[in-house]
Amino acid sequence: MDVLTPDQLPAAARLLAAGQVIAVPTPRWYMLCARAADPAATDAVFRAKQRPHTKPLLLLLDSPATAEDLFDLSVDARLLATALWPGDLALRLPWKPDAKTIAAVGSPALVGYPDGILGRLVALAGEPLAAAVCSISTPAAGEEDHPALTAAQVAAFERTRRAGIAAVVDGGICPHGRHMTIVDCPADTAARLEREGTVHARAVEAALTKPGGPHVG
Repeated sequence: MDVLTPDQLPAAARLLAAGQVIAVPTPRWYMLCARAADPAATDAVFRAKQRPHTKPLLLLLDSPATAEDLFDLSVDARLLATALWPGDLALRLPWKPDAKTIAAVGSPALVGYPDGILGRLVALAGEPLAAAVCSISTPAAGEEDHPALTAAQVAAFERTRRAGIAAVVDGGICPHGRHMTIVDCPADTAARLEREGTVHARAVEAALTKPGGPHVG
């Protein structure tokens, strides 16, 4: 497994284009990323995490325009995206009827638009990535497998799990160690906070506040 610096993101983007899995830091923890449109690459992420295909991956957008192209965005979804993207907010979004869906991320899809190093990488890739936390999805009984917070922990994950990670972008220590906040955004009903994480529930409420009061389920 190669160790890259944040200045070497073009090299990481080339590895992604070649169908490889890359570990990338976020403020929360390191994520395993692959081209969303490449089934072999997304299958490698599922294998690395020992994750069942019934548990879809996160879809990371290269631009907000891609969300407009692929998903049926409600008024609430647009408010949240405008106020809180890029960042640690994920929206559960329904696909447009004519969109080419991606099996690895499910339907509706959990969609993010990241900032920082990961945001720069997905922009360089120029297409959506599929991603999941660098950890085992279902550890065996009595086994602990914490999400990787450093590049060294990613390297240990690779050694012990033979995960097939081509490279890790070393962004130092990920300080938050928490999940993204998830908001469910159906096309025709109010948004609903599904899980609070690094984005506070009050921030979600503020983004959805319209004249007459908050509009959140």
